[in-house]
Amino acid sequence: MPQNRPGAGSFLALGYVYNVAPKDGTVIAIGAPTAPLDEKLGSQGVRFKTAEFNWIGRIDSLINIVFLWNTSPVKTVADAQRIEAKLSGTGVGSTVSIYPTVMNNVLGTKFKLIMGYKGSNDAQLAVERGEVEGHSTSWTAVKVAHPTWRPEKTINIIVQFALKKHPELPEVPTVVELARNDEERQILRAVMNATEIGTAFFTAPSVPSDRVETLRRAFDATMKDPEFLAEAQRTKLTIGPLPGEELQKLVSEVSALSPALLEKVRAAYAMPK
Repeated sequence: MPQNRPGAGSFLALGYVYNVAPKDGTVIAIGAPTAPLDEKLGSQGVRFKTAEFNWIGRIDSLINIVFLWNTSPVKTVADAQRIEAKLSGTGVGSTVSIYPTVMNNVLGTKFKLIMGYKGSNDAQLAVERGEVEGHSTSWTAVKVAHPTWRPEKTINIIVQFALKKHPELPEVPTVVELARNDEERQILRAVMNATEIGTAFFTAPSVPSDRVETLRRAFDATMKDPEFLAEAQRTKLTIGPLPGEELQKLVSEVSALSPALLEKVRAAYAMPK
């Protein structure tokens, strides 16, 4: 039975699974892919240890974008470095606000986040209403909710937050490509590792290992199931699975960031006061 636990960029949901949910594998959750880095940075509201979750598997990497409405004077990242553009935002811990903030701090863009929208759907509606000029969210969220926006050039996508270009966005630069020197590239790559964690499922800490194994193998089988793949294609969702064991390792590797690089990433995360 699905339960939505909104708040604090999925930190409330993560905290619930870590601290409250039964430790028997009956509660499976999904949260912000940046959660391991948020924990490492000591972000406000983190009450969990991501490496202690039992990671079940990833459906796909989660590539975010920044898009602007066609009436905005900002058409490129170079424009965004000269002209302020208002973007709708949600929770502080969400990639919706994190990624534009990182661009501002690392690349000198002038995005102004208008916070407080309940979710990405409301934030996209705000763009359509003209309350703001653009929004940062997952490419999947945009193409599923508004499949005509990009083909009809209603919006202009100026950057994708990824280590590798999405096959559907070959002409849109990755944020790492926009780095002007090695230091910026290192910072941006550290943040973009979250895209590899992507849309990933986990269960609580201390779940018996045999149950974790069962959940992981069931997940792997689902990723190959013809009916599931047909439904994903029908809903325009892409599938790029990663087994739970590899995902667990990826989450744990965040702790290997050097203290010096971690401080630079912390500075890149800093929201304006």
